[in-house]
Amino acid sequence: MTARIPESGVNLLRDPALNKGTAFSDEERDALGLRGLLPPHVCSPEQQLARVLENLRRKSSALEKYIDLRALHDRNEMLFFRLLMDYPDEVMPIIYTPTVGLACLNYGHIYQRPRGIFVSAEDRGRVKRVLGNWPSREVKIIVVTDGERILGLGDQGANGMVIPVGKLALYTACAGIHPAHCLPVLLDVGTNNAALRRDPLYLGLPQERVRGASFEALVDEFVAAAREVFPDVLIQFEDFANHNAFRLLERYRGRIPVFNDDIQGTAAVTLAGLLSALRIAGGALKDQRLLFLGAGEAAIGIADLTVSAMMRQGLSERAARERCWLFDSKGLVIASRIDLDARKRRYAHERAPISDFCAAVKAVQPTAIIGAAAVPGAFTREVIAAMAAINVHPIVFALSNPTSQSECTAEQAYAWSGNRALFAAGSPFDAIGVADRMLVPRQANNSYVFPGIGLGAIVSGTRLVTDAMFMAAAYALAERVTAADLSHGSLYPPLSDVRAVSAHIAAAVARVAYEEGLATVPQPEDLLGHVKSQMYEPRYPSYTG
Repeated sequence: MTARIPESGVNLLRDPALNKGTAFSDEERDALGLRGLLPPHVCSPEQQLARVLENLRRKSSALEKYIDLRALHDRNEMLFFRLLMDYPDEVMPIIYTPTVGLACLNYGHIYQRPRGIFVSAEDRGRVKRVLGNWPSREVKIIVVTDGERILGLGDQGANGMVIPVGKLALYTACAGIHPAHCLPVLLDVGTNNAALRRDPLYLGLPQERVRGASFEALVDEFVAAAREVFPDVLIQFEDFANHNAFRLLERYRGRIPVFNDDIQGTAAVTLAGLLSALRIAGGALKDQRLLFLGAGEAAIGIADLTVSAMMRQGLSERAARERCWLFDSKGLVIASRIDLDARKRRYAHERAPISDFCAAVKAVQPTAIIGAAAVPGAFTREVIAAMAAINVHPIVFALSNPTSQSECTAEQAYAWSGNRALFAAGSPFDAIGVADRMLVPRQANNSYVFPGIGLGAIVSGTRLVTDAMFMAAAYALAERVTAADLSHGSLYPPLSDVRAVSAHIAAAVARVAYEEGLATVPQPEDLLGHVKSQMYEPRYPSYTG
């Protein structure tokens, strides 16, 4: 098919969505005013990919590789996504965790070209006009952050734009959502990170964060404007601090299609990992006891979804909650504590105070420990040994990222448990040779889940994103884990299968939308086939007949 092209000459080469670089054919070069603007040899996409990969591998640091990939994204969109899709194990850790954290810390120092929309506190009253500056009206999904709780790095202010950009790259690479349908947004309401405010190269508002009614009004205006400028758009809240994350989710989730990946996406991918682990350890989910290091968005989101899954297996809500324990900065969350908010109180049980995590492990006797507090090294040798004394196959999930924030490494979890731990982490770790086999600790990465959820929401045109959709996503992901994966201790499928995984998750999510009467698009007979037909494939079009 011949593509219609609105640009020619140098302008065409500067548009990443249209540029083919050295792959423009001789006919295209003549027709589009490109003759002489490119070296004469016409390269195949495979040759271009080989050149890009060779140069990427020459870079000596992860941050240099990140900058190189961002530059590629800015000049040739198709080639960027082809690289990301063909080499996910190598490229995804650069585009997203763990390197994305380093990119956030250095954003003002490595900034090259604009990508996404910045809505600042100074834009009150004109947010619709600001969003209207985006060149496309085809946006179907927005990832938005205010940069207050970036990974385990805390308040990064405007530097947080790196996160929506990275997330949306994964929406395209992992689930085939067209790049033109994706919009990253940063709500810049200032930062309480004094070091950033003092940095002369910081690109955000150099002021303390706007709070209270002014913050609420800006978010309300943004949500209303987004839905007006981009009708039926799905909004994903990302990396908001606890005090805003739960509240904003509850504020909008009953009115428009919106979700929070830190709360709900993390919950789905972790539940999937637990289901996989139990195929090795044995036993039903309803019989497990979980101890969380952390009591914020991730921990409570995982606990809530796990409780719902336990209830599906026959437990009452109260009995299911009694099998989930939280440990925060003040110790074990217990009923006698008077400093608990409503979300923590649901998981406050009768027990004497315990301020040491290892002591909590010995007291609670969990089958699984789940780290979600960004306390590096918190899963000590003593903790892992205690878990191994309690369980034949202790489940150890060190979910905090980037890697510097991980509760323990894969090697530590295996070595300290006598190679019996069932391990997953929020950051990637290398495979480890043990006796006569390789242990492959695949990452508990939200990229397994959120792209498929977004695709399923878009394909079905759902009016809301519900908890049942995340439950369906978790089970769909767990079903994609094979016996061969489990034989290597892998609780998730390989990243090379993520497109197929996303398609199955999207179909499961869309099916829930139809079952709950939320879909606005007629249901196709072959739902999975229809989902796959909607997935973008990065290929160069022909610009001549």
